[in-house]
Amino acid sequence: MTLVQEIMQNKVLVSAVLAWAAAQILKVFTNYFRHRKMDVERLVGAGGMPSSHSALVVALTMSVGLNFGWDSPLVALSCVLAAIVMYDAAGVRNAAGKQAKVINKLVREHPAPRVAREGKLKELLGHTPVEVVAGAFLGAAMAYFIYWYW
Repeated sequence: MTLVQEIMQNKVLVSAVLAWAAAQILKVFTNYFRHRKMDVERLVGAGGMPSSHSALVVALTMSVGLNFGWDSPLVALSCVLAAIVMYDAAGVRNAAGKQAKVINKLVREHPAPRVAREGKLKELLGHTPVEVVAGAFLGAAMAYFIYWYW
């Protein structure tokens, strides 16, 4: 069996990666419906609906639980990882994005030569709680799908 075949049989990895990819693809469409503008940067960018970080870690956690049992220490480990990632996405990174928006506004209104050369700060960094929950549901659904149909 080749390395690629072995990797494709790893349901935990496949469900996590596919959940992340599905979330990134969905971001392009949700962004289009929200802003009526196609932005392919959403395929690789942070922030937006749904959270690909949440989709990935929840798919990982669900897949580990489904494949190895819910009493596995790996489930505990992945639950802690998922909690940290989702808290960071909705808390710290979301706050950093809001701060970047305020800083960009200040720089526009009160330009300073050195700051202007630095460029605009990235504003879409984190997620709202709704985006995190949507990503979590997507990740859980992907894990169940892969577990039963892969």
